[in-house]
Amino acid sequence: MDLKDLFKNSQIGDIVTVEGWIKNHRKQAYFGFIDFSDGTCFQHLQIVYDNTLKDFSTIQKYLVGCAIRVTGELVASPGKQEYELKSQSIELLGDCPADYPIQPKRHTREFLREVAYLRPRTNLFQAVFKIRSVAAHAIHEYFQSHNYVYVHTPLITTTDCEGSDQMFKITTLNFDKLPMKDGHVDMSKDLFNKQAFVTGTGQLHGEAFAMAFKKIYTFGPTFRTENSNTKTHANEFWMIEPEIAFCDLNGLMDIEEEMLKFIVNYVLEKCPDEIDFCDSFVENGLKDKLHKLVNSHFTRITHHDVVDILNKANIKWEFTPSYKDDIAKEHEKYITEYFDGPVFIKNWPKDIKAFYMKQNADGKTVAAVDLEVPGAGELMGGSQREEDYDKLMQRCKAMNIDTTTVDWFINLRKYGGCYHSGFGMGFERLLIYLTGVENIRDVIPFPRTPGNCDY
Repeated sequence: MDLKDLFKNSQIGDIVTVEGWIKNHRKQAYFGFIDFSDGTCFQHLQIVYDNTLKDFSTIQKYLVGCAIRVTGELVASPGKQEYELKSQSIELLGDCPADYPIQPKRHTREFLREVAYLRPRTNLFQAVFKIRSVAAHAIHEYFQSHNYVYVHTPLITTTDCEGSDQMFKITTLNFDKLPMKDGHVDMSKDLFNKQAFVTGTGQLHGEAFAMAFKKIYTFGPTFRTENSNTKTHANEFWMIEPEIAFCDLNGLMDIEEEMLKFIVNYVLEKCPDEIDFCDSFVENGLKDKLHKLVNSHFTRITHHDVVDILNKANIKWEFTPSYKDDIAKEHEKYITEYFDGPVFIKNWPKDIKAFYMKQNADGKTVAAVDLEVPGAGELMGGSQREEDYDKLMQRCKAMNIDTTTVDWFINLRKYGGCYHSGFGMGFERLLIYLTGVENIRDVIPFPRTPGNCDY
Protein backbone atom coordinates (compact mmCIF):
# COMPACT_ATOMS: atom_id res chain seq x y z
CA MET A 1 0.00 0.00 0.00
CA ASP A 2 1.21 3.52 -0.79
CA LEU A 3 1.49 5.78 2.25
CA LYS A 4 -0.58 8.41 0.46
CA ASP A 5 -3.48 5.96 0.21
CA LEU A 6 -2.87 4.69 3.73
CA PHE A 7 -3.20 8.14 5.28
CA LYS A 8 -6.27 8.90 3.17
CA ASN A 9 -8.24 5.67 3.40
CA SER A 10 -7.02 3.40 6.22
CA GLN A 11 -8.41 3.10 9.73
CA ILE A 12 -7.11 1.99 13.10
CA GLY A 13 -7.15 -1.81 13.25
CA ASP A 14 -6.34 -2.30 9.55
CA ILE A 15 -3.61 -4.78 8.69
CA VAL A 16 -1.40 -3.27 5.97
CA THR A 17 1.85 -3.92 4.15
CA VAL A 18 4.09 -1.03 3.10
CA GLU A 19 7.41 -0.83 1.27
CA GLY A 20 9.85 2.06 1.52
CA TRP A 21 12.92 3.37 3.27
CA ILE A 22 14.19 3.96 6.78
CA LYS A 23 14.61 7.69 7.45
CA ASN A 24 15.61 7.29 11.10
CA HIS A 25 15.95 4.37 13.49
CA ARG A 26 15.78 4.75 17.27
CA LYS A 27 16.63 1.58 19.14
CA GLN A 28 15.87 0.62 22.75
CA ALA A 29 16.72 -2.56 24.61
CA TYR A 30 13.38 -4.26 24.01
CA PHE A 31 11.76 -2.23 21.22
CA GLY A 32 12.49 0.28 18.47
CA PHE A 33 11.00 3.06 16.35
CA ILE A 34 11.50 3.45 12.60
CA ASP A 35 10.71 6.70 10.80
CA PHE A 36 9.44 5.33 7.48
CA SER A 37 8.74 6.93 4.09
CA ASP A 38 7.90 5.62 0.65
CA GLY A 39 7.93 8.96 -1.21
CA THR A 40 4.27 8.89 -2.26
CA CYS A 41 3.44 11.67 0.18
CA PHE A 42 5.31 14.13 2.37
CA GLN A 43 4.14 12.50 5.61
CA HIS A 44 6.18 9.78 7.28
CA LEU A 45 4.83 6.76 9.15
CA GLN A 46 6.20 5.68 12.51
CA ILE A 47 6.77 1.95 12.74
CA VAL A 48 6.98 0.36 16.18
CA TYR A 49 8.46 -3.08 16.78
CA ASP A 50 9.48 -5.05 19.87
CA ASN A 51 11.42 -8.13 20.94
CA THR A 52 8.45 -10.44 20.34
CA LEU A 53 9.54 -10.50 16.69
CA LYS A 54 11.71 -13.52 16.06
CA ASP A 55 14.32 -11.51 14.10
CA PHE A 56 14.35 -8.60 16.58
CA SER A 57 18.15 -8.50 16.90
CA THR A 58 18.57 -8.46 13.11
CA ILE A 59 16.03 -5.67 12.67
CA GLN A 60 17.92 -3.54 15.18
CA LYS A 61 20.91 -3.61 12.84
CA TYR A 62 19.02 -2.04 9.95
CA LEU A 63 20.49 1.37 9.18
CA VAL A 64 19.16 4.63 7.78
CA GLY A 65 18.62 4.28 4.03
CA CYS A 66 17.69 0.60 4.05
CA ALA A 67 14.71 -0.46 1.94
CA ILE A 68 12.22 -2.56 3.91
CA ARG A 69 8.82 -4.24 3.68
CA VAL A 70 6.67 -3.99 6.81
CA THR A 71 3.40 -5.70 7.64
CA GLY A 72 1.51 -4.72 10.74
CA GLU A 73 -1.58 -3.26 12.41
CA LEU A 74 -2.45 0.42 12.46
CA VAL A 75 -2.84 1.49 16.07
CA ALA A 76 -3.59 4.80 17.78
CA SER A 77 -0.44 6.81 18.41
CA PRO A 78 0.35 8.54 21.69
CA GLY A 79 2.43 11.06 19.74
CA LYS A 80 1.53 13.87 17.32
CA GLN A 81 0.54 11.58 14.47
CA GLU A 82 -2.92 10.00 14.33
CA TYR A 83 -1.63 6.45 14.20
CA GLU A 84 1.45 4.30 13.87
CA LEU A 85 2.16 0.86 12.51
CA LYS A 86 2.73 -1.92 15.06
CA SER A 87 4.81 -4.32 13.05
CA GLN A 88 4.23 -8.04 12.74
CA SER A 89 7.13 -8.53 10.33
CA ILE A 90 9.94 -6.40 8.90
CA GLU A 91 11.82 -7.67 5.86
CA LEU A 92 15.01 -6.17 4.45
CA LEU A 93 14.70 -5.48 0.72
CA GLY A 94 17.85 -3.40 0.20
CA ASP A 95 20.74 -2.93 2.61
CA CYS A 96 22.50 0.39 3.19
CA PRO A 97 25.97 0.92 4.73
CA ALA A 98 26.86 3.10 7.71
CA ASP A 99 28.61 5.66 5.47
CA TYR A 100 25.34 6.53 3.66
CA PRO A 101 25.63 10.31 3.04
CA ILE A 102 22.00 11.22 3.80
CA GLN A 103 21.91 10.83 7.56
CA PRO A 104 19.02 12.28 9.66
CA LYS A 105 20.54 15.70 10.19
CA ARG A 106 20.62 19.06 8.43
CA HIS A 107 22.77 19.12 5.30
CA THR A 108 23.81 22.23 3.40
CA ARG A 109 22.38 22.62 -0.09
CA GLU A 110 25.93 22.93 -1.42
CA PHE A 111 26.76 19.48 -0.02
CA LEU A 112 23.55 17.99 -1.39
CA ARG A 113 24.39 19.27 -4.88
CA GLU A 114 27.53 17.10 -4.67
CA VAL A 115 25.30 14.04 -4.17
CA ALA A 116 22.44 15.15 -6.39
CA TYR A 117 21.48 11.54 -7.09
CA LEU A 118 20.66 11.09 -3.38
CA ARG A 119 19.22 14.48 -2.46
CA PRO A 120 15.61 13.61 -3.50
CA ARG A 121 15.56 11.51 -0.30
CA THR A 122 15.80 14.58 1.95
CA ASN A 123 12.76 16.42 3.25
CA LEU A 124 13.66 19.63 1.40
CA PHE A 125 13.96 18.02 -1.99
CA GLN A 126 10.98 15.74 -1.42
CA ALA A 127 9.00 18.96 -1.02
CA VAL A 128 10.63 20.83 -3.93
CA PHE A 129 10.29 18.06 -6.49
CA LYS A 130 6.74 17.17 -5.45
CA ILE A 131 5.82 20.83 -5.96
CA ARG A 132 7.61 20.71 -9.31
CA SER A 133 5.52 17.70 -10.36
CA VAL A 134 2.23 19.23 -9.23
CA ALA A 135 3.02 22.61 -10.83
CA ALA A 136 3.76 20.88 -14.14
CA HIS A 137 0.42 19.11 -13.94
CA ALA A 138 -1.30 22.42 -13.16
CA ILE A 139 0.18 23.96 -16.30
CA HIS A 140 -1.24 21.19 -18.48
CA GLU A 141 -4.54 21.35 -16.59
CA TYR A 142 -4.90 25.07 -17.23
CA PHE A 143 -4.13 24.98 -20.94
CA GLN A 144 -6.02 21.77 -21.70
CA SER A 145 -9.12 23.11 -19.96
CA HIS A 146 -8.92 26.29 -22.09
CA ASN A 147 -8.84 24.52 -25.48
CA TYR A 148 -5.09 24.75 -26.12
CA VAL A 149 -3.29 22.11 -28.17
CA TYR A 150 -0.06 20.80 -26.65
CA VAL A 151 2.65 20.89 -29.33
CA HIS A 152 5.97 19.05 -29.13
CA THR A 153 8.27 21.52 -30.87
CA PRO A 154 11.67 20.20 -32.02
CA LEU A 155 14.72 20.15 -29.77
CA ILE A 156 16.96 20.06 -32.84
CA THR A 157 16.54 23.03 -35.15
CA THR A 158 18.26 24.77 -38.02
CA THR A 159 16.51 28.04 -37.13
CA ASP A 160 18.84 30.53 -35.50
CA CYS A 161 16.07 31.74 -33.20
CA GLU A 162 18.09 33.10 -30.26
CA GLY A 163 21.30 34.08 -32.03
CA SER A 164 23.87 31.37 -32.71
CA ASP A 165 26.11 32.65 -29.91
CA GLN A 166 23.36 31.66 -27.46
CA MET A 167 22.69 28.20 -28.89
CA PHE A 168 24.48 24.87 -28.63
CA LYS A 169 25.72 23.58 -31.97
CA ILE A 170 25.35 19.90 -32.79
CA THR A 171 27.25 17.84 -35.33
CA THR A 172 28.13 14.28 -36.34
CA LEU A 173 31.43 15.40 -37.87
CA ASN A 174 34.72 14.01 -36.60
CA PHE A 175 36.53 16.86 -34.84
CA ASP A 176 39.88 15.23 -35.56
CA LYS A 177 39.19 15.18 -39.28
CA LEU A 178 36.85 18.00 -40.19
CA PRO A 179 35.89 18.44 -43.87
CA MET A 180 36.92 21.90 -45.04
CA LYS A 181 35.77 24.13 -47.89
CA ASP A 182 37.15 27.59 -48.64
CA GLY A 183 38.79 27.76 -45.22
CA HIS A 184 35.61 26.83 -43.30
CA VAL A 185 34.10 23.61 -42.05
CA ASP A 186 31.95 22.13 -44.81
CA MET A 187 28.62 21.68 -43.01
CA SER A 188 27.11 20.11 -46.11
CA LYS A 189 28.95 16.95 -45.04
CA ASP A 190 27.14 16.91 -41.70
CA LEU A 191 24.05 14.79 -40.96
CA PHE A 192 21.55 17.54 -41.80
CA ASN A 193 23.73 19.04 -44.56
CA LYS A 194 23.76 22.36 -42.68
CA GLN A 195 24.49 23.87 -39.27
CA ALA A 196 22.06 22.64 -36.61
CA PHE A 197 21.40 23.78 -33.05
CA VAL A 198 19.82 22.55 -29.86
CA THR A 199 16.78 24.76 -29.45
CA GLY A 200 16.68 27.90 -27.36
CA THR A 201 12.91 28.32 -27.71
CA GLY A 202 9.87 26.57 -29.12
CA GLN A 203 8.21 29.86 -29.98
CA LEU A 204 8.76 30.07 -33.73
CA HIS A 205 7.57 26.53 -34.37
CA GLY A 206 4.71 27.15 -31.95
CA GLU A 207 3.53 30.12 -33.99
CA ALA A 208 3.19 27.86 -37.03
CA PHE A 209 0.78 25.62 -35.10
CA ALA A 210 -1.11 28.58 -33.62
CA MET A 211 -1.96 29.56 -37.20
CA ALA A 212 -3.78 26.22 -37.49
CA PHE A 213 -5.14 25.48 -34.00
CA LYS A 214 -5.67 29.07 -32.72
CA LYS A 215 -4.30 28.30 -29.24
CA ILE A 216 -1.27 26.13 -28.55
CA TYR A 217 1.38 25.72 -25.90
CA THR A 218 4.76 24.09 -25.62
CA PHE A 219 6.30 22.87 -22.38
CA GLY A 220 9.70 21.29 -22.55
CA PRO A 221 13.46 21.58 -22.12
CA THR A 222 15.34 24.56 -23.51
CA PHE A 223 19.08 25.15 -23.86
CA ARG A 224 21.25 28.26 -23.76
CA THR A 225 25.03 28.65 -23.82
CA GLU A 226 25.20 31.62 -21.42
CA ASN A 227 28.34 31.41 -19.30
CA SER A 228 26.49 32.75 -16.29
CA ASN A 229 26.81 31.61 -12.71
CA THR A 230 23.92 33.54 -11.17
CA LYS A 231 21.29 31.91 -8.96
CA THR A 232 18.67 32.21 -11.71
CA HIS A 233 20.53 30.97 -14.81
CA ALA A 234 21.12 27.44 -16.07
CA ASN A 235 22.19 26.02 -19.43
CA GLU A 236 19.31 23.56 -19.47
CA PHE A 237 15.89 24.53 -18.16
CA TRP A 238 12.20 24.11 -18.95
CA MET A 239 9.95 26.67 -20.63
CA ILE A 240 6.21 27.14 -20.99
CA GLU A 241 5.45 28.95 -24.26
CA PRO A 242 1.84 29.54 -25.35
CA GLU A 243 1.01 31.13 -28.71
CA ILE A 244 -2.48 32.50 -29.29
CA ALA A 245 -4.03 33.63 -32.58
CA PHE A 246 -6.47 36.56 -32.59
CA CYS A 247 -5.00 37.86 -29.34
CA ASP A 248 -3.57 41.32 -28.73
CA LEU A 249 -1.28 42.52 -25.92
CA ASN A 250 -4.12 43.21 -23.48
CA GLY A 251 -5.59 39.78 -24.08
CA LEU A 252 -2.16 38.26 -23.53
CA MET A 253 -1.82 39.92 -20.12
CA ASP A 254 -5.25 38.59 -19.18
CA ILE A 255 -4.08 35.06 -19.99
CA GLU A 256 -0.77 35.42 -18.14
CA GLU A 257 -2.50 36.64 -14.99
CA GLU A 258 -5.20 33.98 -15.09
CA MET A 259 -2.71 31.17 -15.73
CA LEU A 260 -0.31 32.19 -12.95
CA LYS A 261 -3.09 32.53 -10.39
CA PHE A 262 -4.44 29.12 -11.42
CA ILE A 263 -1.05 27.41 -11.00
CA VAL A 264 -0.29 29.01 -7.63
CA ASN A 265 -3.73 28.21 -6.27
CA TYR A 266 -3.48 24.62 -7.59
CA VAL A 267 -0.17 24.07 -5.80
CA LEU A 268 -1.54 25.57 -2.58
CA GLU A 269 -4.46 23.15 -2.73
CA LYS A 270 -2.54 20.00 -3.76
CA CYS A 271 0.69 20.46 -1.77
CA PRO A 272 -0.30 21.79 1.67
CA ASP A 273 2.30 19.77 3.57
CA GLU A 274 5.10 20.70 1.18
CA ILE A 275 4.17 24.39 1.23
CA ASP A 276 3.99 24.33 5.05
CA PHE A 277 7.47 22.80 5.16
CA CYS A 278 8.90 25.42 2.81
CA ASP A 279 7.15 28.14 4.78
CA SER A 280 8.77 26.90 8.01
CA PHE A 281 12.24 25.95 6.81
CA VAL A 282 12.92 27.81 3.53
CA GLU A 283 11.09 31.14 3.30
CA ASN A 284 9.14 32.38 6.27
CA GLY A 285 5.90 33.93 5.01
CA LEU A 286 5.89 31.91 1.77
CA LYS A 287 2.30 30.78 2.16
CA ASP A 288 1.06 34.32 2.79
CA LYS A 289 3.02 35.53 -0.24
CA LEU A 290 1.39 32.94 -2.51
CA HIS A 291 -2.10 33.60 -1.19
CA LYS A 292 -1.55 37.31 -1.67
CA LEU A 293 -0.56 36.80 -5.31
CA VAL A 294 -3.70 34.76 -6.00
CA ASN A 295 -5.80 37.61 -4.64
CA SER A 296 -3.72 40.47 -6.09
CA HIS A 297 -4.60 43.07 -8.66
CA PHE A 298 -1.92 42.97 -11.38
CA THR A 299 -0.91 46.53 -12.29
CA ARG A 300 -0.37 47.39 -15.98
CA ILE A 301 2.02 50.21 -16.81
CA THR A 302 4.27 51.27 -19.70
CA HIS A 303 8.05 51.07 -19.59
CA HIS A 304 8.16 54.86 -20.03
CA ASP A 305 5.95 55.41 -16.98
CA VAL A 306 8.02 52.98 -14.91
CA VAL A 307 11.16 54.97 -15.69
CA ASP A 308 9.29 58.14 -14.69
CA ILE A 309 8.51 56.59 -11.30
CA LEU A 310 12.07 55.38 -10.83
CA ASN A 311 13.53 58.77 -11.69
CA LYS A 312 11.21 60.50 -9.24
CA ALA A 313 12.15 58.14 -6.42
CA ASN A 314 14.48 59.63 -3.85
CA ILE A 315 16.98 56.80 -4.31
CA LYS A 316 20.59 56.67 -5.48
CA TRP A 317 20.38 53.85 -8.01
CA GLU A 318 23.33 51.63 -8.81
CA PHE A 319 22.06 51.60 -12.41
CA THR A 320 20.49 54.83 -13.67
CA PRO A 321 16.98 54.23 -15.11
CA SER A 322 16.78 54.96 -18.84
CA TYR A 323 13.94 55.24 -21.33
CA LYS A 324 16.10 53.38 -23.86
CA ASP A 325 17.32 50.48 -21.75
CA ASP A 326 16.18 47.49 -19.76
CA ILE A 327 15.45 47.89 -16.07
CA ALA A 328 17.72 46.39 -13.41
CA LYS A 329 16.92 44.01 -10.54
CA GLU A 330 16.85 46.93 -8.12
CA HIS A 331 14.25 48.63 -10.30
CA GLU A 332 12.11 45.48 -10.50
CA LYS A 333 12.13 45.20 -6.73
CA TYR A 334 11.19 48.84 -6.24
CA ILE A 335 8.35 48.85 -8.74
CA THR A 336 6.64 45.75 -7.26
CA GLU A 337 6.95 47.27 -3.79
CA TYR A 338 5.66 50.61 -5.12
CA PHE A 339 2.47 48.95 -6.39
CA ASP A 340 2.45 46.31 -3.62
CA GLY A 341 1.89 43.46 -6.04
CA PRO A 342 2.66 42.01 -9.47
CA VAL A 343 3.27 44.50 -12.28
CA PHE A 344 2.97 44.13 -16.05
CA ILE A 345 5.47 46.46 -17.75
CA LYS A 346 4.51 46.95 -21.40
CA ASN A 347 5.61 48.83 -24.54
CA TRP A 348 9.38 48.44 -24.35
CA PRO A 349 12.05 50.21 -26.44
CA LYS A 350 12.21 48.30 -29.71
CA ASP A 351 16.01 48.39 -29.91
CA ILE A 352 16.39 46.07 -26.90
CA LYS A 353 13.72 43.57 -27.95
CA ALA A 354 13.50 40.69 -30.44
CA PHE A 355 12.84 41.08 -34.15
CA TYR A 356 9.44 39.35 -34.13
CA MET A 357 7.71 41.76 -31.71
CA LYS A 358 4.96 44.03 -33.06
CA GLN A 359 6.09 47.59 -33.70
CA ASN A 360 3.93 50.24 -32.06
CA ALA A 361 2.68 53.30 -33.92
CA ASP A 362 5.19 55.57 -32.15
CA GLY A 363 8.03 53.91 -34.06
CA LYS A 364 10.06 53.71 -30.86
CA THR A 365 8.51 50.86 -28.91
CA VAL A 366 7.19 47.35 -29.43
CA ALA A 367 4.13 45.68 -27.92
CA ALA A 368 6.17 43.63 -25.46
CA VAL A 369 5.35 42.89 -21.84
CA ASP A 370 7.26 41.56 -18.83
CA LEU A 371 5.57 40.41 -15.64
CA GLU A 372 7.38 41.38 -12.44
CA VAL A 373 6.36 39.68 -9.21
CA PRO A 374 7.31 40.68 -5.65
CA GLY A 375 10.38 38.91 -4.35
CA ALA A 376 11.34 37.32 -7.65
CA GLY A 377 11.44 40.00 -10.34
CA GLU A 378 10.71 39.03 -13.93
CA LEU A 379 8.67 35.83 -14.19
CA MET A 380 7.26 36.00 -17.74
CA GLY A 381 8.10 37.78 -20.94
CA GLY A 382 5.91 38.04 -24.01
CA SER A 383 4.63 40.21 -26.81
CA GLN A 384 2.14 40.70 -29.54
CA ARG A 385 3.90 39.34 -32.62
CA GLU A 386 4.47 41.37 -35.76
CA GLU A 387 1.87 40.15 -38.26
CA ASP A 388 2.86 42.55 -41.08
CA TYR A 389 5.13 40.75 -43.57
CA ASP A 390 6.85 43.90 -44.87
CA LYS A 391 7.50 45.32 -41.41
CA LEU A 392 8.95 42.01 -40.23
CA MET A 393 11.25 41.85 -43.26
CA GLN A 394 12.39 45.43 -42.64
CA ARG A 395 13.06 44.63 -39.00
CA CYS A 396 15.15 41.59 -39.92
CA LYS A 397 17.17 43.70 -42.33
CA ALA A 398 17.72 46.42 -39.71
CA MET A 399 18.95 43.80 -37.21
CA ASN A 400 21.14 42.00 -39.78
CA ILE A 401 19.20 38.75 -39.39
CA ASP A 402 19.82 36.11 -42.03
CA THR A 403 16.27 35.63 -43.24
CA THR A 404 17.14 32.34 -44.94
CA THR A 405 17.17 30.73 -41.47
CA VAL A 406 13.67 31.99 -40.63
CA ASP A 407 12.04 32.38 -44.05
CA TRP A 408 9.36 29.80 -43.26
CA PHE A 409 8.51 31.71 -40.09
CA ILE A 410 8.21 35.00 -41.96
CA ASN A 411 6.07 33.31 -44.62
CA LEU A 412 3.40 32.60 -41.99
CA ARG A 413 2.46 36.27 -42.47
CA LYS A 414 1.72 35.64 -46.14
CA TYR A 415 -0.59 32.65 -45.76
CA GLY A 416 -3.61 33.70 -43.72
CA GLY A 417 -1.61 35.37 -41.01
CA CYS A 418 -3.42 37.27 -38.28
CA TYR A 419 -2.70 39.29 -35.18
CA HIS A 420 -1.38 36.98 -32.48
CA SER A 421 0.57 36.98 -29.23
CA GLY A 422 2.57 34.70 -26.98
CA PHE A 423 4.77 34.57 -23.93
CA GLY A 424 7.40 32.45 -22.26
CA MET A 425 7.78 31.50 -18.62
CA GLY A 426 10.84 29.75 -17.26
CA PHE A 427 9.51 26.84 -15.22
CA GLU A 428 12.38 26.95 -12.75
CA ARG A 429 11.84 30.68 -12.14
CA LEU A 430 8.26 29.78 -11.20
CA LEU A 431 9.49 27.03 -8.87
CA ILE A 432 11.87 29.43 -7.14
CA TYR A 433 8.86 31.60 -6.46
CA LEU A 434 6.63 28.70 -5.35
CA THR A 435 9.15 27.11 -2.97
CA GLY A 436 11.23 30.03 -1.71
CA VAL A 437 14.38 28.12 -2.74
CA GLU A 438 16.49 30.89 -4.23
CA ASN A 439 18.96 28.93 -6.39
CA ILE A 440 17.91 27.42 -9.71
CA ARG A 441 20.34 24.55 -9.07
CA ASP A 442 18.06 23.38 -6.29
CA VAL A 443 14.81 23.20 -8.26
CA ILE A 444 16.23 21.12 -11.16
CA PRO A 445 16.89 17.41 -10.52
CA PHE A 446 20.34 17.40 -12.15
CA PRO A 447 21.40 21.01 -12.91
CA ARG A 448 23.48 21.88 -15.97
CA THR A 449 25.43 25.08 -15.31
CA PRO A 450 28.88 26.32 -16.42
CA GLY A 451 31.48 23.83 -15.21
CA ASN A 452 28.80 21.43 -13.97
CA CYS A 453 27.50 18.56 -16.07
CA ASP A 454 27.69 15.65 -13.64
CA TYR A 455 25.60 12.50 -13.72
